[in-house]
Amino acid sequence: MRLRTKEINMLEGPLLPKIVSYAIPLACASILQQLFNSADLAIIGRFENSIAMAAVGANSSLISLLISLFSGLSLGSNVTIASFIGMDRKKDVNQAIHTTIALSLISGLILCIAGEIIAPMILSLMSTPDSVLKLAVVYLRILFLALPFLLIYDFGASILRAKGDSTRPLYVLFLSGIINIVLNLIFVGPLHMSVAGVALGTLFANMFSAAMIIAFLLYEDDPYRLHLDQLKIEKKYLTKIISIGAPAGIQGMVFSFANVIIQSGINSFGPDAIAGNTAALNFETMGYYVVNAFGQAATTFTSQNYSANLVTRCKKIYRITMSVGMCATLLFSTIFWFARYPLMSLFTSSPAVMHYGFMRLFYIDNLELLTGSYEISGGCLRGMRHSLEPAIITMIGSCLFRIIWVSTIFRTHHTLSVLMIVYPISWIICGVCVHIAYFKIRTRLFKEINM
Repeated sequence: MRLRTKEINMLEGPLLPKIVSYAIPLACASILQQLFNSADLAIIGRFENSIAMAAVGANSSLISLLISLFSGLSLGSNVTIASFIGMDRKKDVNQAIHTTIALSLISGLILCIAGEIIAPMILSLMSTPDSVLKLAVVYLRILFLALPFLLIYDFGASILRAKGDSTRPLYVLFLSGIINIVLNLIFVGPLHMSVAGVALGTLFANMFSAAMIIAFLLYEDDPYRLHLDQLKIEKKYLTKIISIGAPAGIQGMVFSFANVIIQSGINSFGPDAIAGNTAALNFETMGYYVVNAFGQAATTFTSQNYSANLVTRCKKIYRITMSVGMCATLLFSTIFWFARYPLMSLFTSSPAVMHYGFMRLFYIDNLELLTGSYEISGGCLRGMRHSLEPAIITMIGSCLFRIIWVSTIFRTHHTLSVLMIVYPISWIICGVCVHIAYFKIRTRLFKEINM
């Protein structure tokens, strides 16, 4: 497992090409994952029916909610390790890595056990239609078995990315995705396992990706090498990880909870609406992953340069990630909108399902670039070890606002367009507020460095 890729020196040299070369594999990895998830949905849509397709879609917001906290913690690991790299503290880097992997193992087991217990109850609370509920529970329970392996991959990939290697996680996702598609075709096609087959394909693919990431870390050079006999959680590193990751994770959970509320509203329009929104969500998510990749790049680059007191480079990192990230997202959204007919036909031939999918693309995908206004500025803040402020702003300006909207405006004007328009409105609110916080905090911190 001596596969090596060129690591990026974030502290020296021109920033634009390095940020782009770091963000592109991140975006490709996330988009590949979404493409493979889309393939899952397409296989179900073609081999089964809209009920099975809706059963998969009814779980998307819930799965996001349950893993968001631990994904935030993996971001905390990334910032912590990147900071130690910027300060050239090799011993701390190694010990933080072992704490990170131990945390992923424990978190994954807790999430798996809790999920198996609450799956039916939560899906019922989400107003999942009776015609969909039984299949949705089967799918969700198998996915919970896959979550520990997913967390091992996420935390392990955050370690590699902290040292400038965003390419090998991409290789792993590509291979695991191919495994997923092949297994899905076998399980859903000849074996007729329906949604259980799709979930099992995901389980085995996640097992592979976790094994590959651990194998990479076992053969890394010091101080990045993982020693299984040294796995333990050390309090001082866990505290650093939680201080950065917990606000981001809680933000993600609250964000996902708001989306669960919105999913409940979508569910009220029936299986066709669920299926159409699920199909359109695949393209919307790909656009978001582009801007999110530049947000992650902003976090890691800022973390290393801020720890090294390189103030001018931190300012450049903000400008580059914001401009390039939002423009790239706009490009993706435009392509998806103009190609919406052939793209949606990959999932369904039902005119009703397509109708609902096009509505989501119109109101949300076309304005996805607005997410960059808070994702990238928030990423820069996290890189400067200020994770709480963007988390609080996003939870209030976006999540709470969406919940209030669904409880008031949508309740009195029960149409899908009224439900969808809440997304761009909340993005604008968050973007303005996070930017204000970013410039205020940046001014204060940089003044302290220059004193």
